[in-house]
Amino acid sequence: MPGDVGNLSHVLDAVKKVKPNAIYHLGAMLPPPSEVDPTSAIQVNAVGTFNVLESARLFDIPQILFASSIQVYWPGSPDNVFDDYALERPFTLYGVTKLFGEHLGLFYKSKYGLDFRSVRYPNITGLGRPPAGSSSLSWVIEECGKGNPFTMPLTPETRLPNMYIKDAASALIMLGQAPLENIKTVNYVVDGIKPTPSVGELAEAVRARVSGAQIDFQTDPNLQRFVDEFVRPLDDSNAREEWGWKLDYDLEQMVDDIVKELETKS
Repeated sequence: MPGDVGNLSHVLDAVKKVKPNAIYHLGAMLPPPSEVDPTSAIQVNAVGTFNVLESARLFDIPQILFASSIQVYWPGSPDNVFDDYALERPFTLYGVTKLFGEHLGLFYKSKYGLDFRSVRYPNITGLGRPPAGSSSLSWVIEECGKGNPFTMPLTPETRLPNMYIKDAASALIMLGQAPLENIKTVNYVVDGIKPTPSVGELAEAVRARVSGAQIDFQTDPNLQRFVDEFVRPLDDSNAREEWGWKLDYDLEQMVDDIVKELETKS
């Protein structure tokens, strides 16, 4: 049913009507829109998460699955790897609201016994992402699949942890199905394709699967600086050990599947 996650009465009405066994809370304003409109971002991302958790408490919904992000980490962190214990000091409003959601979920878990669990996602690749920032990894496949040339704003050597959207969906489903006694960490980072492919390797995978694909590289200095400062290897061993997390799609399978979906839609 339609509604505004930032409006408590809308969320209460939806939860009361459906009375689900679990709520998958994925609603959020992404960057850069959240950075451009902080008031709306706070209302959607922070207040919206409170509304979902409070509705679950009031109507005895046993489980909440929350989509978080690796943007909760600090780009200046001395940690060489981002794991579940790396320093959290987000520098984007989006990251701030995601960290707020994680900690509010932990409060509801300890205070009210709500089975709250979350996944810290890397960059997600899939059809229909807004054409900005790291979503270039999606758009290079989508645009070339439509027969359009694409200019990549990152250097070919850039390696950005990246996951196909179907694996992203599987992660929350697998986490939700895991026995409660296995859930020790609660807020889990999950890595994408391993080893992390470079942007150049992604481009080559697209060229190999899309005849005549035209891809060039013109670096956006601001985006490149952001990626270079922030990106670290990810250690998702807790997710793998506690609830059996694993990927289904490697680089080639991801590109193949997106191209196939484009062909189906055309």
